[in-house]
Amino acid sequence: MFHLRTCAAKLRPLTASQTVKTFSQNRPAAARTFQQIRCYSAPVAAEPFLSGTSSNYVEEMYCAWLENPKSVHKSWDIFFRNTNAGAPPGTAYQSPLPLSRGSLAAVAHAQSLVEAQPNVDKLVEDHLAVQSLIRAYQIRGHHVAQLDPLGILDADLDSSVPADIISSTDKLGFYGLDESDLDKVFHLPTTTFIGGQESALPLREIIRRLEMAYCQHIGVEFMFINDLEQCQWIRQKFETPGIMQFTNEEKRTLLARLVRSTRFEEFLQRKWSSEKRFGLEGCEVLIPALKTIIDKSSENGVDYVIMGMPHRYGRLNVLANVIRKELEQIFCQFDSKLEAADEVTASGRWKYHLGMYHAGSIVYRQEYITLSWARPKLSSFYCGDTDGKKTFWIWGLLWCLQVMSILLHGDAAFAGQGIVYETFHLSDLPSYTTHGTVHVVVNNQIGFTTDPRMARSSPYPTDVARVVNAPIFHVNSDDPEAVMYVCKVAAEWRSTFHKDVVVDLVCYRRNGHNEMDEPMFTQPLMYKQIRKQKPVLQKYAELLVSQGVVNQPEYEEEISKYDKICEEAFARSKDEKILHIKHWLDSPWPGFFTLDGQPRSMSCPSTGLTEDILTHIGNVASSVPVENFTIHGGLSRILKTRGEMVKNRTVDWALAEYMAFGSLLKEGIHIRLSGQDVERGTFSHRHHVLHDQNVDKRTCIPMNHLWPNQAPYTVCNSSLSEYGVLGFELGFAMASPNALVLWEAQFGDFHNTAQCIIDQFICPGQAKWVRQNGIVLLLPHGMEGMGPEHSSARPERFLQMCNDDPDVLPDLKEANFDINQLYDCNWVVVNCSTPGNFFHVLRRQILLPFRKPLIIFTPKSLLRHPEARSSFDEMLPGTHFQRVIPEDGPAAQNPENVKRLLFCTGKVYYDLTRERKARDMVGQVAITRIEQLSPFPFDLLLKEVQKYPNAELAWCQEEHKNQGYYDYVKPRLRTTISRAKPVWYAGRDPAAAPATGNKKTHLTELQRLLDTAFDLDVFKNFS
Repeated sequence: MFHLRTCAAKLRPLTASQTVKTFSQNRPAAARTFQQIRCYSAPVAAEPFLSGTSSNYVEEMYCAWLENPKSVHKSWDIFFRNTNAGAPPGTAYQSPLPLSRGSLAAVAHAQSLVEAQPNVDKLVEDHLAVQSLIRAYQIRGHHVAQLDPLGILDADLDSSVPADIISSTDKLGFYGLDESDLDKVFHLPTTTFIGGQESALPLREIIRRLEMAYCQHIGVEFMFINDLEQCQWIRQKFETPGIMQFTNEEKRTLLARLVRSTRFEEFLQRKWSSEKRFGLEGCEVLIPALKTIIDKSSENGVDYVIMGMPHRYGRLNVLANVIRKELEQIFCQFDSKLEAADEVTASGRWKYHLGMYHAGSIVYRQEYITLSWARPKLSSFYCGDTDGKKTFWIWGLLWCLQVMSILLHGDAAFAGQGIVYETFHLSDLPSYTTHGTVHVVVNNQIGFTTDPRMARSSPYPTDVARVVNAPIFHVNSDDPEAVMYVCKVAAEWRSTFHKDVVVDLVCYRRNGHNEMDEPMFTQPLMYKQIRKQKPVLQKYAELLVSQGVVNQPEYEEEISKYDKICEEAFARSKDEKILHIKHWLDSPWPGFFTLDGQPRSMSCPSTGLTEDILTHIGNVASSVPVENFTIHGGLSRILKTRGEMVKNRTVDWALAEYMAFGSLLKEGIHIRLSGQDVERGTFSHRHHVLHDQNVDKRTCIPMNHLWPNQAPYTVCNSSLSEYGVLGFELGFAMASPNALVLWEAQFGDFHNTAQCIIDQFICPGQAKWVRQNGIVLLLPHGMEGMGPEHSSARPERFLQMCNDDPDVLPDLKEANFDINQLYDCNWVVVNCSTPGNFFHVLRRQILLPFRKPLIIFTPKSLLRHPEARSSFDEMLPGTHFQRVIPEDGPAAQNPENVKRLLFCTGKVYYDLTRERKARDMVGQVAITRIEQLSPFPFDLLLKEVQKYPNAELAWCQEEHKNQGYYDYVKPRLRTTISRAKPVWYAGRDPAAAPATGNKKTHLTELQRLLDTAFDLDVFKNFS
C-alpha cells in the first residue's frame, strides 16, 4: 500500500506544452531518490496552509483520500481532485461554504468544477498499469531474452512467453491498456532508469527500452533480491540508455583475446587430433570473459585471484591464455615419453588435472596480481583459500590481502550437485565468507549426453544462487560485447557489495563430451545446427570490419602472430624431456621447502614444553580474562576443576588440547578449529568460547588472551554441512603450511556425508596433485551402547586407504625410520589413549618438516574418565609422541612369565586393564597400545614381540570383526614377526551395523570380548 501511495502521489496529466518542455529539459537528479515524494501542482506559496507543521497533517489527509475519497471532508476531496487535475496555483483550494440558502449555488458550482476534471481514476489506473508493466519486464524479461546462440532451445526450457510481457499489441489488454495508449506519455517511477535524463516517456518508447534492456542477449535475474539499494544498482547498470558502450581500443583487445582463445584450440586440434583435451570450442568467449573479470577486479583493488574450474570447458586454454602458463610446458604434456623428475609423481591426468600459480602485471595498474589455479573438481568443493580480504598469519607476519575467487562450473553440475548449494550456504557466514565469489557457468546446454530437460527441474541451472540473493546474469555467448559488459558488472558487483554473483554463459559444445566422443548419437538435431554455426571469432571479426574498427589485414595479422607464438612454443616443447612438478603447483609455500621442493630436514624436534608454559596456559584456560564478564555457574565449576588439575600437574583431554593449541599460538601458528558445535564441544568439554550470561552476544575467547604477540585462534561453529565445510577447511589448510586447521565431526560417523572430500581429495591429494596438506580430522569414536549412528568413525575405511604394503617389512635400521615413514605415507591415522599423547600428536603436526593429513579417532567417555589423565612429566621438554605405549606393569618386569600379549588401541585399553586387575592376571597378560596405526610402527612392535618370547599374540578391539582395525593390523603384525606366530582375535563378531543400541546387548558383547581376551585356553583348539 505504501508503494501504491507513493506512486499515485506522483501522477498528474501533462499538457502538450508540458510534454515538450519535459523532453527538452534534463531530468533533475534529485528526482532519483528512495524517499517518498509528494508532487502537488499548486506551489506551496500559493496555498499558505501547506507551509509549516500543517503540511504533515495535509499529507495524512492526502493518504487517506487516496484510499477512500469519501473518508475526508468534501472540501479536501475537491482540493485533492483539483490538484491532481492540474488546477492553476491558488485555485485548487475552495473555502468552506456558508450554511445558508445561498450556499446551494456554490455547491452546484463546485460540483460542476469536479465533474469537469479528467477521469482521475482512469489516469491513476493507467500509470499504475505502466508501473506494473515495467516491473514485469524487470522480473520476467529474461524469460524471453535471446540467449541461445543456436536458436533452438529456450535457456529456461520454456518456449511460452509470460502473459505480462508485451510481445504484441493485443497483450496490452492485460494491463487495461490498448493500442491507442501507445503514444500517451507516462511518468516514470523511481524504480527504473530507462528514461535516462527524461522523467516521462510515451508507452511505445517505454516498451522498446525495456525490451532493449531485458529481452536481447542479456537476461537479468535480480528482482528476488530483498535489498532495494542492490536492486537499484542493477537496474541502473542495465536500464540506462546507451550504457553498454565500448571504445575501439576495447573492441580490438576483445578481438585479440578471441583470436588467442580460438586459435589455441585449433592448434591443439591440428597437432594432436586423437588426444582428449576437453576443448573450449563453442564457448571461446570464456577466455576474454575471465580476463575482463580479472582486469576489472584488479582495477578495484584485488591483488590475488584464485580460480577453480573443472577439467573440461577449455581448462588448457584457460591455463595458457588466462593464467599464462608457458605454452611449451603445456605442449610437452602430450609427449608420452616425458619423464617425471620429482621424487613424488602425480597420478592424475597431467594436462588438465594439475594446478598453477602465476604472478603477473595487469593492464590497469602498475602492480602485480597473483593468479592461483585450483585443481579440477576440487574447485567445486572448497573455497577455503579464496577468502576475500582474509587475514593470513604466514611466516610470523600478518598479511592483509585483497583476495577474490572465481569458480567455473558446468551447467549440469551446477544444477545437479548438492555441494553447490552447500557452498553457497557458507557464503555469508562470518567464519566462512569469501566476501563474494564470481561464479561463471559454462552453460553448453547439455550434460555429457543428458538433455537439460532431463537433468533439472528448475528453469535455469543457476537457480540455486537465488537462495543467497546472488544476482544471475544470463548472456548469449555469441555476443562477445554483451559477455564483456556482464563480466564487468559482475566484477563491480562483487567489489561493491562483497557478495556472490553468477554469470551464465549460454553457449554450445562444438564437439562431444571429449574430442573422441560422437554427440550425434543422442543429440542429432542440436549437432546438425552446430555444424552450421559460424564461430564467434568469425562473427565478431566481420562485425568489427564492417564498423571500421579493424580492417581485414589487421585481423589476419593478429591470427598469424599468435599462430607463430604457438609454433615456436611447440618447437621448444620438443626439448623438454623431464616433467618438473614445481611448474604445476598452484600455491607453492615459499620458504617452507628447499628450492628442489624437498623437506629442509628429516627430523622432528621434541614436542614437549617447559612447565612454566604449561602452567601459564592452564591458568588462562581455567579463568575468564575479561573483566565484568558473567559466566554460567556450571561453567564456573568446570574452570575451577581445570585450575585444580593445573595445581596437581595433570591434564585431561580438553586441557591437553588447550595446551597444544596455546603453545602453537605462541610460536606464531594460526589455529583454526571448525565443525558443528566445536566452540563448546559436542560433549560439553571444550568451552573455548565463553558467553556472558547478562549481555546478549557478548563472548570471550580466552585462547586469544594467552600471549602479547600471539597468532590468532579461530574457533567457529559450522553450518550443518559436513561436505561443504570439510571442503572449505581443506582449501584453507592448503593456503599455508604454518597454520593448524582442524575439522571436528560432531560424531565420527558424520564424516559419511563428507566422504567424497576424504576419498577424492584428502587421501590421494598428494599423489594426484603433488600438493601436501596438513588438515586434521577429529572424529569422535567409541562403542558405548549409543546405537549404530553415534558410535563408529569407521576406522576401517581410513586404514584401507593407507598406501603402505602389509606384506613388506621396511628397513628398520634406516636412519630416522619413523620420520621417513611419515614422509612416505599418504596420511597419518592415530587413536590416542592418553591426553598427553593427544597433546604431542597435535604439536608434531606442525613441527614436522612436511605436511600430511592427520586422522585422529577421539574419545567420548575418556573425556571425563578418571584414569584418562596425563602428568606434566609426560609433556616436558625431551618428550615426544609415542607411536606405541608398551606394557609398564608387573608383566614387563618378568616378561618370560607372560602367557599372552594383547595389542589394542584407544578406549578399550581401559576396559582391558580393569578386567585384568579384577582377574588378578597382571603378571600373565601384557597389554601394548598401538597409538599410531598408520604408518604402522613395525620397529617398535617387533621389540614388543621379542620381549615376550613365550606369549601368544592377540589383537583386541571393541569394534566388530569386519570393522575396526583387525584386518589392517593382523597382516602387518604377521609381517613384523615373519609369520612365526598366529595373531588371534578378541572382539565382537562380524555385523552389518557398527553397534547395537540396546544397552544390555552392548554390555553382553563387551563381557564376551573380555572373556576371550583373558581366557588363556580359548585359542588352543585353533592352534
